[in-house]
Amino acid sequence: MTYSGAVKVGGPADVHELTELMISKVAVGPMDNNAYLLRCRATDEQLLIDAAAEPATLLSLIGDSGIASVVTTHRHGDHWGALREVVDATGARTYAGRYDAEGIPVPTDVPVEDGDTIRVGDVELTARHLVGHTPGSIALVYDDPHGHPHLFTGDCLFPGGVGNTWGDPESFARLLDDVENKLMSALPDETWVYPGHGGDTTLGAERPHLAEWRERGW
Repeated sequence: MTYSGAVKVGGPADVHELTELMISKVAVGPMDNNAYLLRCRATDEQLLIDAAAEPATLLSLIGDSGIASVVTTHRHGDHWGALREVVDATGARTYAGRYDAEGIPVPTDVPVEDGDTIRVGDVELTARHLVGHTPGSIALVYDDPHGHPHLFTGDCLFPGGVGNTWGDPESFARLLDDVENKLMSALPDETWVYPGHGGDTTLGAERPHLAEWRERGW
C-alpha cells in the first residue's frame, strides 16, 4: 500500500516504509491529533512522537515490543494527554523542548536543545527549536541516507501555513522566521512534512507561499 498520510480518528494507522525506518501515523482524540510511531528496522527499537490521547490506541499500536522513548513536540495538552499512561505502561524515556518541559505535567527525562540528536535504534533524529506557537516547540528531522528528509513539525508547520500564534504579530514573525531559517533554508523541497494534526505535505509544496503567509500575518 502506498503511504498517503490520510488518517482519521478510530481508523487504522498509515505506515510509511523507509529503508531504515518504519513510520506509523495514527489520529487520536477529540482534536484529531496525529501520533507517530517510529521503528528502527535494524534493531526494532521504537520511539513515539506525541502521546496525544487514547492511550489504549497508542499502546495497541506500540505492541508487545514496547518503546524506548516518547518525544513531546510542545506543551499544549492535546499533545500529551496520554503521556502518563504510555510512560507508566512502557517505562519509556521522555523528551521535550527545554523551554516547554515545565508546561508538561509528566517529568521530562531529557530536555532538548536546538540541534540535539535523539536516537531510535540506529536512526538519528535532529531537533530544531521553533519559537512562536510555544516557547519551546521542537521539530524532528530524519535525514534519510537512502532518500529525502522527513520532518515532524508538531504544530509549527502545516499545509497552508505555520502554527497558531493567536494574533500576536511578534510571535507570528518569530515562528515564520524560525520555519524559514531552520527548516526551509536547511532542507530540500522533497522533505516530507508530518504535522501534529491533519494531512501531510512537503516543503516544496509550502515554500512558494512564504511571502503570502508573511503578508497575511498568520
